[in-house]
Amino acid sequence: MKKIAFAIALIGTSCSTAALAQNLDLNPSWYVAPSVNYTNSDNRFGVTKDGQGLGLRFGKALDQDWDLQLGGSTARTKQSGNTYRQNMLSVDGLYMLTRDTIRPFLLVSGGAQADKLSKTNLNKSTTSPFIGAGVGVQANLTEQLALQADIRRNRAFMGNNDFGFNRSYTTYFSVGLNYLFDKVAKPAPVVKAEPTPAPVVQSEPAPVTPPPPPAPVPKFEKYTLSSTELFAFDSAVLATTQPKLDEIAKALKESPSVSNVVISGFTDRLGSDKYNLTLSEKRANAVRDYLVNSGVAATRLNAVGKGEANPVVTCTNKKRTDLIKCLEPNRRVEIEQMTFERRVN
Repeated sequence: MKKIAFAIALIGTSCSTAALAQNLDLNPSWYVAPSVNYTNSDNRFGVTKDGQGLGLRFGKALDQDWDLQLGGSTARTKQSGNTYRQNMLSVDGLYMLTRDTIRPFLLVSGGAQADKLSKTNLNKSTTSPFIGAGVGVQANLTEQLALQADIRRNRAFMGNNDFGFNRSYTTYFSVGLNYLFDKVAKPAPVVKAEPTPAPVVQSEPAPVTPPPPPAPVPKFEKYTLSSTELFAFDSAVLATTQPKLDEIAKALKESPSVSNVVISGFTDRLGSDKYNLTLSEKRANAVRDYLVNSGVAATRLNAVGKGEANPVVTCTNKKRTDLIKCLEPNRRVEIEQMTFERRVN
């Protein structure tokens, strides 16, 4: 078991510094994580043979640093007519050292375990709380499928019980697959304009025409985009088609003198201040990246997140679905200095 732990730590360290690792967009979807387990209970429950079992968890990426996994496992071993079973329900926090294709992590865990030893004419059992810690690694196989391997050490606080001791230790080595229910939406591809054909040279000199009068000075205003038409609720991934952003990109490219355009992201009041500030920053950066991919120079754009500041509406609905709908105007992205170009005659 010590060799297995060392191997996982070595893989995680080397993978986190690999030159070919790709930084991935965070997928907020839930995933299901079945696994097979190898267990060792320090020979304290009447058997010396290690056990095997199965596990099933459900997980979700909370932010760039943490994954949450909920679920449990069951393991069993038989030896000399004795049967030992351990069932476990746990809440796991995975601290991700990176969000690359290969992701080493640290693990903390807590929950409850049930231990049962069956002999001829004798049964012993107890249920106890436990805490645990470990290390592991995740590696992407496809866009929705990833391999996860981890090793953890749990300590159970048993109190008074049939076994006659008040604490136990169990080592778990698990290997499984994580399947994401949804994919990350991809930004629309950037279409490059065809080159302008060379002008046709005429044999006779063209008549001289007076230069056109100077165009009126463009007028630019603040433009507000509803977050609902840009993103899904609680997401910073842009929808596939964005006709309004395409119009804004076109207006900016036609007016290269306009610079220092500020893109501000806002959220509603649902969620913590820190989470809302991070989400608003991601939404503002998503709009900025879209405009850059559409041909607008990055030096002309500045993205900022303002969280739940400057709300447009105030809602007191009790039902969560009604409250989310009422707070919709507060979830927005504002682009300072410009909407579309309006020429004054």
